[in-house]
Amino acid sequence: MSQDSVTFFDQLSETHDFGALSDDAQYTPLPDDWWVGSSDIVGSTKAIAEGHYKTVNMIAAAVISSQINAHGGAPFPFVFGGDGASFAIPAQWHAAAAQALSETRMWTREEFGMDLRVALTPVTEIRAAGQDVRVARFRPSDAVGYAMFAGGGLSWAETQMKAGAYGLAEAASGARPDLTGLSCRWSNMSSQLGSILSLVIVPTPRADAAKYARLMQAVLATTKCLRQGGHPSPEVGPGVDWPPKGAWLEAQAQYGGGSLRLAYAQVLFESFLAWLLVRTGVHLGGFDARRYRKVVGQNADFRKFDDGLKMTLDCDPETETQLRQILDEGVADGVIRYGIHKQDEAMMTCIVPSIQSDDHVHFVDGAAGGYTEAAKVLKAGV
Repeated sequence: MSQDSVTFFDQLSETHDFGALSDDAQYTPLPDDWWVGSSDIVGSTKAIAEGHYKTVNMIAAAVISSQINAHGGAPFPFVFGGDGASFAIPAQWHAAAAQALSETRMWTREEFGMDLRVALTPVTEIRAAGQDVRVARFRPSDAVGYAMFAGGGLSWAETQMKAGAYGLAEAASGARPDLTGLSCRWSNMSSQLGSILSLVIVPTPRADAAKYARLMQAVLATTKCLRQGGHPSPEVGPGVDWPPKGAWLEAQAQYGGGSLRLAYAQVLFESFLAWLLVRTGVHLGGFDARRYRKVVGQNADFRKFDDGLKMTLDCDPETETQLRQILDEGVADGVIRYGIHKQDEAMMTCIVPSIQSDDHVHFVDGAAGGYTEAAKVLKAGV
């Protein structure tokens, strides 16, 4: 394997212009020797109905967290999907990636009683099936970037995984992935404009690329008129309550082979300290909690291209009507399929390697089913 292949993603140029990512020319094919990782929570619909979507989001984010730690924090493309996650890695990382996936699968079963499907698929086989995996890099803030995907390859790999192909077994009982940095301490973000929309748009198999790009540009132009472009987080960042609703989930991610209750106490202590610093504005050891809170909002991934367009938007009724009209026209033209799910709040799950740097990442989803429910609407037909 060439060094160029290993460092492929790190060498890609980045853009601050999200709208530019509707242009297929912005995307670069993965090297042939790379692999695509896929994951999906079996029974996520039941978990949502029982009010456990925060747990579902935490498990999906754990897939990414375990890969970040397995590869020593080296950059690689990944995308959060609500009830699962996808990523891509060079062949040199295959063994470590497979081990982290298998450990995350066992952790999911033993901590939450859920089955997490996981798979690694060769890019060569994706291309042999007539699909592709192309990536671009989007930088929402000066400190962090996210991968964007096109080509249909991620969706194909996920479908194959669900059919039983390329799957990975669970690790031995008691095995745990390294989930250092995985947290969910922020309060849910209530809609200020009307409702939180979870929107999933995918091109049809025979969609004209130019028509699809124009449709995405029309959607983004419409959402750009919303406050902060529809970002669910206030400009000052998400809210902080104490104790955080996700404290026990975070403890389940962090305790490893130690004491769960001690890990829970540690999360409560740290989150109380953060809550106090945000409330008072006091700095501690050079740490500015209010500035950190603002950066959290700036770094959040409330919109992404993932073989289609996914967005979690704070949206008013008038803009929602305009969006549906644009999308319905796209369906009638045979360009897209889409699903929308409405709820009152959005939520955030985070990976924070260190509070002393700004390169923390934050995954946004609707708090009552979000992308998972929107995808169900899409599959059922609009």
